[in-house]
Amino acid sequence: MQRIFAGDVQGCADELGDLVARAEHAYGRDFELWLVGDVVNRGPASLRALQQLRALHDGGRARVVLGNHDLSLLRVGYGQRDLAPGDTFQDVLEAADSEEWLEWVRSWPLVETGRLGAQDFAMVHASVAPGWSLEELATRARRVEARLRESRREAERLFATRPGDDPDADLLGRLTRARSVDARGRWSSREPASPDDAWHRRWAAQEPDYGVVYGHWATQGLHVARNLRGLDTGCVYHGEYGDRFLTAWLPTDDDAAPFAVPDERFWRVAARGRGVRVRDENS
Repeated sequence: MQRIFAGDVQGCADELGDLVARAEHAYGRDFELWLVGDVVNRGPASLRALQQLRALHDGGRARVVLGNHDLSLLRVGYGQRDLAPGDTFQDVLEAADSEEWLEWVRSWPLVETGRLGAQDFAMVHASVAPGWSLEELATRARRVEARLRESRREAERLFATRPGDDPDADLLGRLTRARSVDARGRWSSREPASPDDAWHRRWAAQEPDYGVVYGHWATQGLHVARNLRGLDTGCVYHGEYGDRFLTAWLPTDDDAAPFAVPDERFWRVAARGRGVRVRDENS
């Protein structure tokens, strides 16, 4: 089965549909879609994007991890914050079955792990801490996922905790929001002040033995480096920074070095329209 990893959808349901149609034309039903999170928000059709993903997921042909905008949907849905000017997931919140959608999103993992050819890998939304093994990453993530799934009340408690006060809240932020890491290992959602502070630079310097597929960083664009595939190419920001795309990566299971460079195994699905023109460090 062909695995297809795709970047941040952010409510771009038409483009997600175009990607799925292309996959079905190429592989029939013999593919599995892996989404790096941020399925909702900023784009025009969050509910429809969730519906498309759910249809594949329930058929065993999709996986997804939580992104910061998916968590924002939960926070607003649980009454922990008001809608922000750029939020566009009202269609989910106003749906007759909105509670079911919130419960499903809350069940998503923070990390998916697997093996491509001869190499292990992790899929996360934003970042991985430098020096963590794949086993340590998965163990830490499972602990936080268990708290999110335990109950709505426990999820709300975790959301309300500052990262510095709880290691689980810190991990939740790092995996879904971080872009930079300083020399002491402290993460930030802001873009790095220097190239050396990019989270993936410090992570790669530890010479990890696994690859990472991630999203979250639209201004960085497609990031293809040894052991790294950053797939957020800002589909929802089409027109704001020129032509934008929903980008997919299609490695093969028989590849001895799937994360080697150079790499041309990408599909670009052209963006159809503009999203909401709002940007901040959490975009």
